[in-house]
Amino acid sequence: MGDLTPEQLLVLADAAGLRLLDQDVEPLTLQLNALIEGLGTLDAHDLDGVAPLPALQHPAELPRHDRTSPPPLATETDAPLAYKPITELAHLMHSGQLSPVELTEAYLDRIERFDGELHSYITVTAELARRQAREAEAALRHGDAGPLTGVPLAHKDEFYTKGILTTCGSAILSEFVPEYDATAIAKLHEAGAVMLGKLNMTEWASPLTWEFPYGQPRNPWDLEYDAGGSSTGSGIATAAALCAGSMGEDTGGSIRRPASCNSCVGLRPSWGRVSTYGLIPASWYQDTAAPLARTVADCALILNAVAGHDPLDPMSARLPVPDYTAVLDGEVRGLRIGLVREPIHSAHLDPEVKARILEAAAVFERLGATVEEVSVPLMAEGGLINGALGSPRTALHWRHLTEAAADYDAGVRLYTVLPGLVPAALYQRALQLRSLLREQVLAATERFDVLISPAYPAPPPRIEDTKSPPRSKEQAVEQMRKFSYTAPANYAGLPAISVPAGFSEKALPIGLQIMAKRFDEESVFRAAHAFEVATPWHTMRPPVGND
Repeated sequence: MGDLTPEQLLVLADAAGLRLLDQDVEPLTLQLNALIEGLGTLDAHDLDGVAPLPALQHPAELPRHDRTSPPPLATETDAPLAYKPITELAHLMHSGQLSPVELTEAYLDRIERFDGELHSYITVTAELARRQAREAEAALRHGDAGPLTGVPLAHKDEFYTKGILTTCGSAILSEFVPEYDATAIAKLHEAGAVMLGKLNMTEWASPLTWEFPYGQPRNPWDLEYDAGGSSTGSGIATAAALCAGSMGEDTGGSIRRPASCNSCVGLRPSWGRVSTYGLIPASWYQDTAAPLARTVADCALILNAVAGHDPLDPMSARLPVPDYTAVLDGEVRGLRIGLVREPIHSAHLDPEVKARILEAAAVFERLGATVEEVSVPLMAEGGLINGALGSPRTALHWRHLTEAAADYDAGVRLYTVLPGLVPAALYQRALQLRSLLREQVLAATERFDVLISPAYPAPPPRIEDTKSPPRSKEQAVEQMRKFSYTAPANYAGLPAISVPAGFSEKALPIGLQIMAKRFDEESVFRAAHAFEVATPWHTMRPPVGND
């Protein structure tokens, strides 16, 4: 089959009911031709009898682990106040050595001083934060406090927040004020956390945005570099200590990429582990909500608060929530770790990333784990599959695309429209290929306790290199492949975490991804914490804000 012409693309769009802007026709034609050519790999796979299931049913019970008393968490570090882990901040507040009001003011001051160049926040809720801090102080005084009481957090602007502007990073929602809180936000309020504000993000939670309506987010390790998407501000504010931790959202890697690019910890939980009620959706069968923090233990504490079944979310799992901090003993002796072969030997993996991941594997071996390569053959195709299966996004945006297409960022508009042009038969075959990838990664998690791989194939790119469409089919396919490494967790509903794994020669962060079987966040946390305490990366602070 030859390449589609722009005229043929317009016929396709008309048949799909999509009205294209004139300036979008040429780049969409190139990108659709690239996607179709890239999916030529479909013919290499036997898809007969493969059911294109959108999602798997939740298991009836959690994976079995020995439940023990939680080990002691970090309560004394030499980090400056704003960079101290939540575990230590909570200890200081519970012991009366630190006031929630004092801590909240410290973060508000840092936001005022440093966010002018970082642009991690869209809305700062200073008065709300001060009120919640006073309430937290009273709760601590009366002995009615939990581990997150008084802890200042911030949230991706994709979560509904009652009475507070919620934009999803888009100018289209520049006046949208919800009438209720997302369930995850409501749970954090109930846990006594302080809300500092709403965080910047790529528009509509897309992977990239060319022109950010609320300011260009910048990486605190180097302001000329990208901070990852779509939970962009969550990664920046957490790494630069403009909050103690944050909430993000991960559909195809939108927590793990910013965690990798900013050198912090970012968790994608099992699909259904945390309610997505009140989360502006990107894809019905892949969206997850979860924390970013500066340590694994902090992520575990926040997940303890937000996880669990929600009757308002029919996709949430009816499973108990264990204490995720109970496994953080640093012990991985005898753990079986699968180093996923395909990304490590991929031609488009940056050599510095490969070196850091192999060093991470050696760390685990020194800690007493066994590390063995495992094959997930279709992992390298995850980005192309994702490109073909994005039509839920097109459907979710149908009204806005019809009424306000010109108000989208041009890059986001292309990303949102493209999957709506994929022919139905090709879409169904891509669904089958997704099912094969899911089978492969699920089989690997049955053989090993955890799987490790790069979280992102390269250090963060320069911002200026993220601002234009691909100029060739080869470049378009390469751009899609960059999102392959995070795809298996979304398709299989697995928990996955990105933890700091070192830096490039330019002092740019690199992340290690750790995955486990469905609803086995405990194994992910156990391995991630052991790696963290055995390496120095989580203690390093970015230049911006490190005064």
